[in-house]
Amino acid sequence: MSQSLAKLVTHLIFNTKNREALIHNGIRDELHRYMATILKDMESPPILINSVEDHIHILFVLSKNHALKSVVEKAKKETSKWIKRRDPNLAGFYWQAGYGAFSVSQSNVQAVTRYVATQREHHAKTCWL
Repeated sequence: MSQSLAKLVTHLIFNTKNREALIHNGIRDELHRYMATILKDMESPPILINSVEDHIHILFVLSKNHALKSVVEKAKKETSKWIKRRDPNLAGFYWQAGYGAFSVSQSNVQAVTRYVATQREHHAKTCWL
């Protein structure tokens, strides 16, 4: 085969450091747009990005030209710097060191998209003990 083909749909989740509730409504939509730009620049187009106060969900198509680790590292680093510049009250903002990344089969993309889209409702109903 003379060409390389790949469609690796990935569900990525990572938290703010110490799960601090720092992703507020004043930056949320802009953060999602900025994250989308970073992913597009890494040839990893987003399908959907959503967040709650202490973590973010990103559903995207991983580039065949970049390792997952590199995409995550750049996304976290660049958005962390952006948040600190955007809101002086968030000068101490950091993402957690780790992340969760899961492959999504084409037959489950719609279900995972719904799950990511409804995070605010999901977490409003969830009671953490």
